[in-house]
Amino acid sequence: MQGKREALQVEHYGIFSILPPLVAVILAIRYKNVITALFFGGLLGALALAGWNPIEALTLFIKDYIFKQAADGYNSSLLVMMVFIGGFVGVITHSGGANAFAAKVAGWINTRGRAQMAVWFGGLAIFFSDSGNPLILGPTFQPITDKLRVSREKLAWLLDSTASPVCILVPFIGWGIYIMGLIKKEFEPLGIVESEFAAFVKVIPFQFYALGTLFMIPLVALLGFEFSAMYRAEKRTLETGQPLWPDAKPARPAVEINQDRDNRANASMMIIPLIVLFVCIFGLLIPHGFPFKPAPGPVLRSALCFGYFMGAVTCMFLMVRHKVKTGAEAFKMYMDGTKEIVFILMILVLSWALGSVCKALGTANYIVALAQGNVPAWAVPALLFVTGAAISFATGSSWGTFAILVPLAIPMSQALGAPLYASIGAVLSGGLFGDHCSPISDTTVLSSMGAACDHIDHVKTQLPYAMTVALASLVSYVAAGFIHSPAVLALALALVALLIVVFSRIWGAKLTDHRASRA
Repeated sequence: MQGKREALQVEHYGIFSILPPLVAVILAIRYKNVITALFFGGLLGALALAGWNPIEALTLFIKDYIFKQAADGYNSSLLVMMVFIGGFVGVITHSGGANAFAAKVAGWINTRGRAQMAVWFGGLAIFFSDSGNPLILGPTFQPITDKLRVSREKLAWLLDSTASPVCILVPFIGWGIYIMGLIKKEFEPLGIVESEFAAFVKVIPFQFYALGTLFMIPLVALLGFEFSAMYRAEKRTLETGQPLWPDAKPARPAVEINQDRDNRANASMMIIPLIVLFVCIFGLLIPHGFPFKPAPGPVLRSALCFGYFMGAVTCMFLMVRHKVKTGAEAFKMYMDGTKEIVFILMILVLSWALGSVCKALGTANYIVALAQGNVPAWAVPALLFVTGAAISFATGSSWGTFAILVPLAIPMSQALGAPLYASIGAVLSGGLFGDHCSPISDTTVLSSMGAACDHIDHVKTQLPYAMTVALASLVSYVAAGFIHSPAVLALALALVALLIVVFSRIWGAKLTDHRASRA
C-alpha cells in the first residue's frame, strides 16, 4: 500500500515509463505467474534507471526498491499484520469450523443469490479496513459459496468489490482522512472557505465508480445476469460443482466442500473466534473515539493484529476443548497458516517495488502529460476519470493517483468553470478503478487470497465487470460536466443496470439459481 501514499516525481521517461507495468500485466496474464511478472516488470524499469547496465540494474532493483519497500514503516507493519492474518486464516480454514458454519447456515443461506448477498452485507459491515475485509469474509464464506456452486472467481469479485469501494466512501477512516487532507491543501490557496469534510460529503454522490460497483453486486446476485469470463466461470461451477478451473493455482489452500469433516467440529469454532476478533478490534479502537473519530494508523493496525491473534487463539482453544485437535496440532495449523502467507507477502513487496520503480520513471506524469491540453469545462470530469483510471491501473496505486490528480483537478475546475465536486469525484473514481482491478494492486491480491482463488483468473473475470462500471461512470461524468447536480448518480446506476443486461445477452446469459438441497 505504500504506493498509495506516494506522489510521483515530475520527470518521466517518455513512452518507456509505461512499459514496466505493461510488461508485468502481460507476463502475469500470459504465464499465470504473478511473482515472475512483477519481478521482471520492475527489473525492466530498473534497467532504464541504471543506464541499461544489467548487473547494476539488478543490484539497484533489489537494494533501492525491494529492500526499501519491505523496510518502509507502513509497509513493514502491514507485512507483520499479514502474518497474524495468515495464522488466523489457517486455523479457521482447517479447524472444520468453516464447514460446520456452512452447514449451520444452509437453512437460510440456501441459494446462490443469498450467498452473494450475504458477502455483500458483510463487506458493507467491515468498512474500516480494505485489507481486513477479504481476509475475514473470504474464509468465512468460501465453504458456503462452494456448496452453493458460486465460483471462487465470483467470491473474489465480491470481496474485492466490497473492500476499497466501501472504504473510499467513509470519511472517518484512513481513506477519508487522506482524501480530505489533499482537498484542504488545495482549498486554502484558492480561498475556498468550505470545510474539507463538507466537501468530501458533497463529493460522495459523484463517486460513480464506487457506488456503481456496490450497486452492481445485488443486481448480479439477485437477477443472475453474467457475462464474459465470469459467465464461463459461473457456468462451470453451476454445472460441474468445480469452484476452480483444473489448472488454477489458488492463492491459499482451501477446505474442499466434499472433504469429510470431523463430527466434533461445530459452528462455534467459526462464530466465536469472529466475535472475539471484532470485540478485540472495536474494544481497542473505541477509546480513541472510533467510529466517530479517526483512529491513528498504528493504533488501527495494532488493533487488527491483536484481534486476529486472539481470534486464532480462541479457535485453537475450541479445537482442543472439543477434542478436534491436540494443542500441538492446533499450533501447527497456526504456523502452517503463517507459512501459507509467504507467497502473498512476496507479491505485495514486489508490487510495491514495481510501483516505486514507476514513480522513479514518472509513469503517472507521462500519462498526465498525454492527457494535458486545452479542454472544454464540460469535459474536465471525464478527462480526469480516464487519466486517473490509466494511472491507477498502470501503477496499482489509488492513493498515489489521488496525490497527483487532486492538486490538478481542483485548480483546473476553478479556472475552467468545471463542476468542482464532480471533478474531485472523477479523480477518486479513476484512482479507485486501478486499486479495484489492477493485477498489481494489493487489494486485488488479497481478494484472491481471501477467496482461495487463482489470482490471474480473478483479474480476468473481474476486469469486464469493472470496465462495465467504468463505462457507465465515464458517460455519467460527461453528463455531470453539463448537469452540475448529484442527480446524475441516478444515470450512472441506471447505466450499470442497462449494461449488465445488454452484455449478458451478447457475451453471456442469465444463469438459474442453485439451492443447497440440489447439491
